[in-house]
Amino acid sequence: MSSILTNNSAMVALQTLNSINKNLAMTQNEISTGKSIATAKDNSAIWAISQVMQSDVDGFDAISDSLGLGESTVAVGRNASERVTELLGDIKSKIVAAQEDNVDRDKLQTDLSSLRDQISGIVSAAQFNGQNLLSNTTTTGEGTIDVLASLDRDSIGNVTSNSISVAKQDLGQTDNTAGTAADQVGSNTAIAVGDSDVVSTFTSTSIVAGQTFAFDLTAGLSGGADVALTGSVSYVAREGDTMAVVVDQMVARLNYEVTNQGYGDSLSFSSTSTAGEISMTNNSENAVTVGTADVTEDTDGTAADGTIGGGLELLGDIDVSTADGAAAALAAIETLTQTAISASAEFGTSEKRIDIQQDFISKLTDSLKSGIGSLVDADMEQASARLQALQVQQQLGIQSLSIANQAPQNILSLFR
Repeated sequence: MSSILTNNSAMVALQTLNSINKNLAMTQNEISTGKSIATAKDNSAIWAISQVMQSDVDGFDAISDSLGLGESTVAVGRNASERVTELLGDIKSKIVAAQEDNVDRDKLQTDLSSLRDQISGIVSAAQFNGQNLLSNTTTTGEGTIDVLASLDRDSIGNVTSNSISVAKQDLGQTDNTAGTAADQVGSNTAIAVGDSDVVSTFTSTSIVAGQTFAFDLTAGLSGGADVALTGSVSYVAREGDTMAVVVDQMVARLNYEVTNQGYGDSLSFSSTSTAGEISMTNNSENAVTVGTADVTEDTDGTAADGTIGGGLELLGDIDVSTADGAAAALAAIETLTQTAISASAEFGTSEKRIDIQQDFISKLTDSLKSGIGSLVDADMEQASARLQALQVQQQLGIQSLSIANQAPQNILSLFR
């Protein structure tokens, strides 16, 4: 049946043409944007996943910048500590030369002081964006810097950050200042000629930054005409110190002071196998008594108010203008050099770790970008082929609609 009111063929042709135009618009949008899923309307589930992944990519880009900043900061500290190590080698050569009696020790001391000032200048200038990793004399828990290294997302979407902690070192030369209200520990010990005995036992089990450890040489040693030591030595603990570190620092200071006062051949100190104990060997001509006031220590940590000295604190005391001073300096310079070498090694390890993490973040970011692309990017070859096919279909649809629209005209021939 033919009708001039209802043209079924035209309606079918029109619906087909609308569908073709819709698909053609989608294909053209893919080609123009490069994405098969550009909005949540296209595929909400895939779009949501891609947006989470894209936010992670943006976060990792920021982390890469953070790692670059951290690596530069550590590199400055490493280069400075390596240079300080080299200068300490130059100082050691001056100290070795000062061991001879037929040299001008005053001129050697002048050269040594110049090198010491140069080290101080390097340490002060070794900062990046205001952060100096060679200054660690605080007691407020600022002994490390954290470099943002990663964002970790678990299976339920919780995100946590991870950081690489870089320990500060200290190559300064400032003297420590002993804190107040230290407790008395130690015992009255008589040491015969040629004997060795424990002369101090530090009892702390937990070292607190700012905690003072001291040995009073004036009150602690007496008994022979060949032993007339004066003064005291002290060490203020820094963050991260263990009892073994404290004892080693005290031993180094005791041996320096004893040698500097001319008794290096008579007395020597060493750490024992038990953490916290210091032993003294008596090679003098007379017995030596260590008094009860030999050791002071804040054992409960409530008076941890000492001022931390620099890692190269002893360097500021070195004076090779006398024979005793030159002998003391020779023993001290090895400890100082090891301090600088350890600082360089620590920075090198941290810098390498940051570099490895930065390389990993770069590759991880590339992998995430590739994953996002596989989810939402358009297949351009397929889109191109589909565009050609839809354009042909569109032309045929227009032809079909045109033919369908001409059908009512054929009814007029029935009335001729």
